[in-house]
Amino acid sequence: MAKSFEEFNLNRQILNAVADAGYSVATPIQEKAIGPVLSGQDICGIAETGTGKTAAYVLPMLMKLKYAQGDSPRALILSPTRELAMQIAEQVQLFATYTDLRTVLLYGGIGPKTQKEQLKAGADLIIATPGRFLDLYLTGDIGVKNLQFLVLDEADKMMDMGFIGSIHRILEIVPRKRQNLLFSATMSDLVKKIAGDFLKNPTVIQASEQATPAQTVTQVLYEVPNFKTKINLLQHLLHNDDAVNRLIIFCKTKAVADNIYSFLVRRFGEAEVRVIHANKGQNTRINSINSFKEGSIRILVATDVASRGIDVSNVSHVINFDVPIVIEDYVHRIGRTGRAFTTGDAITFCTDAEKYYIQKIEKLIRQIIPVQPIPAGVFIEETPYSEKQAIAKEIDHQKRKEDPTFKGAFHEKKNAQQIAARERDKARITAQKQKTFKKKKRFDNKK
Repeated sequence: MAKSFEEFNLNRQILNAVADAGYSVATPIQEKAIGPVLSGQDICGIAETGTGKTAAYVLPMLMKLKYAQGDSPRALILSPTRELAMQIAEQVQLFATYTDLRTVLLYGGIGPKTQKEQLKAGADLIIATPGRFLDLYLTGDIGVKNLQFLVLDEADKMMDMGFIGSIHRILEIVPRKRQNLLFSATMSDLVKKIAGDFLKNPTVIQASEQATPAQTVTQVLYEVPNFKTKINLLQHLLHNDDAVNRLIIFCKTKAVADNIYSFLVRRFGEAEVRVIHANKGQNTRINSINSFKEGSIRILVATDVASRGIDVSNVSHVINFDVPIVIEDYVHRIGRTGRAFTTGDAITFCTDAEKYYIQKIEKLIRQIIPVQPIPAGVFIEETPYSEKQAIAKEIDHQKRKEDPTFKGAFHEKKNAQQIAARERDKARITAQKQKTFKKKKRFDNKK
């Protein structure tokens, strides 16, 4: 039986805000984390996305901060992306509605002037990306002497994005005496390293098995021969418009995302589709995510830059148009659906070149993703020669990664070409020598 929030040692202001937000019972990660955070423990929390882990640390932290005090921040939450930082800030403001606690959101991509003014006015809690936090600290706009809480959210994504150096610099400047909270969906070697540097005798909280997708998500895999057939399959799946009421399509590259967006606009019109990736401006990305949240658009096409920054209820489907190369991103992508006790469908398209990553994903999540046959109505295109070559090269590369002695079909072909070239050179040199010898012989005879 899940615990009611009324059973936790939270004050009435926070409980009223929780009730206004429509929450009554705690999720497993909230049930396990709130008590230890309130008691002052360092926490290492392992939970997939969509399990309510933001509230698991925000609620007890707000309870301990209580009210506005001084100008320097007393809590710092670090996030890998601006989208996720904005999502956390929304949650903090929601739960702090009936308090006078001051929250400042810091991220790059925009000028720092407004953020500096907000800091100057006073802040109790800062939510920031590591780079922008360090920039403003180095310009003297942030004081850290009163810091009591330091939170690393989505620590695995921070490590994937190369923030380990920035995190270590931040650890050097913040007070030694503080409470540390680390949350991650997976425990890679780098996350274990930063946890060792960061946490003191932590309480380890695991809401589910490490890197296990939410049980509310139904996973399906389609083995597809090429890009054009992926497009045909996508068109077939979207034909059942009523079933897909809110969809996120994840792609590996900006170019693929733009191609799919163009295809969907031709099919559904601009009113129903948006695309977000690193080349899109900050305001465009924010507006697209807000439109998707509000339900004014039905389909969002995204690269992995957004896979952890979209907290939207009732996403019915996630489609992995490409299999992610960073295998942990699979868990975060499909975690966009099946959130907060709702159900969802996660569909993955996979070519022969992507099966290597599927095997690694299945090992990570300790599940076999069920393979479905391509529906009868989907036209299977012939794979163009250039795509065949690219797939074969990628498979060779994967085999070489697993076995450095593996030479591969392309290596053999190259060797064969080199041998043939050497043989031709030998024959040419031999012919040249024979010609020279004959000339010399004729000259000697004349003498």
